[in-house]
Amino acid sequence: MVARTVLALLLFFSLVSWALIFQKLGIFGRIRRESDQFLKIFRATKGVANPQGLVSAGSPFSNVYAAGYRELQSQVTGTGNPTPQKLKSMQAVTVSMQLAASEEVRRVEKGMSWLATTAGVTPFIGLFGTVWGIIDAFSSLGTAGAASLRVVAPGIAEALITTAAGLFAAIPALIAYNYFLQNTRDLAQRLDTFALEFAAQIEKTFN
Repeated sequence: MVARTVLALLLFFSLVSWALIFQKLGIFGRIRRESDQFLKIFRATKGVANPQGLVSAGSPFSNVYAAGYRELQSQVTGTGNPTPQKLKSMQAVTVSMQLAASEEVRRVEKGMSWLATTAGVTPFIGLFGTVWGIIDAFSSLGTAGAASLRVVAPGIAEALITTAAGLFAAIPALIAYNYFLQNTRDLAQRLDTFALEFAAQIEKTFN
């Protein structure tokens, strides 16, 4: 019963981890497509455009852009005037974009802790099942009163299965965690670079 309980627990960890892996793959794939499209249009646009005129509204870059644009609008009045008004605080615009970038990174990081927990815990759960199975096998050997491989073989086999199941749950979770962590770091760096690029564009337009 202990071995079966351990296997059921490992199966639960594995299923949730694989669901998160497929979800994250879809999220990062969509982010790459929408972000590339947004940056292409942003760099082809002259001046500071309204975010509603740019596509890929769900892209993290567009959300960072919108945060900076809102702060810009709160400082600059009469943006419809052909003559741009003077910007009051460039630092406030930059901080708004940095906060939005941090929020986007936190959003894509959701679920990462489960992958890290699965990678770190499931081998020990499998090891617990192994140790318990070996103890149970030798207890059965003592009860039988005879040193027979036939008596201990089923318990040891179940014990080894739990170890293999623990590794089966941990290895994909660890690989996926490292892969998505690198993707998240790359996204954070690209968002910071974009914030600087947009800030430079604002300074050229309003100073």
